Amino acid sequence: MARKSSETGPARRGRPPAYDAQAALKRATETFWKTGYSGTSLDKVAAATGMSPPSLYAVFGNKHALYLEALAGYWDISLAATREALAGDHPLDEALMLAYDAALSIYFSGKGHARGCFVVGTAVTETAEDAAIRKSVATGLRAIDADFEARFRRAQDTGELKRDADPATLAILASATMHTISIRARAGASRAELREIARKAVNVICR
Repeated sequence: MARKSSETGPARRGRPPAYDAQAALKRATETFWKTGYSGTSLDKVAAATGMSPPSLYAVFGNKHALYLEALAGYWDISLAATREALAGDHPLDEALMLAYDAALSIYFSGKGHARGCFVVGTAVTETAEDAAIRKSVATGLRAIDADFEARFRRAQDTGELKRDADPATLAILASATMHTISIRARAGASRAELREIARKAVNVICR
């Protein structure tokens, strides 16, 4: 599908002299998170950031480049939260729940209705036709799986998991739990309900 010129060009020009790029990127991310990539026009992003479209072009490039930057920033935050939860010396079940609690804090971080995961809510629908977004999503998902798998292998080494457990398969199940609570958050499930789903999944995984 051909993209509008406002999404694909023009190339970046000189940076405006006084401008907080990180603040603008955060506001742009909030806008994409609310209405999705396709549902967010450049004019809407400009209004949210307080910048004119030419100024956005000058700093970020086109809408597509701005969205990819927002998506990369979200991955950084989400993966860092998961890794921090899994990196400590907590028992396996507690570490997994810390990871899910960290995810829920992100999913419920906006004002009003829960937004769920930025990737699931805005990027997944674009992956069929957008190679760059598809690559970002695939890379991020592999990273989540790898982080969970590493924690399960550590649990095997310490005797928390049986030697015949399959860390790679358990990692996929753990990741899938994270995805489903994100979707259900966006669909209106309460934080308490989602935490209970996560807890039951952890019981199954650790058993």
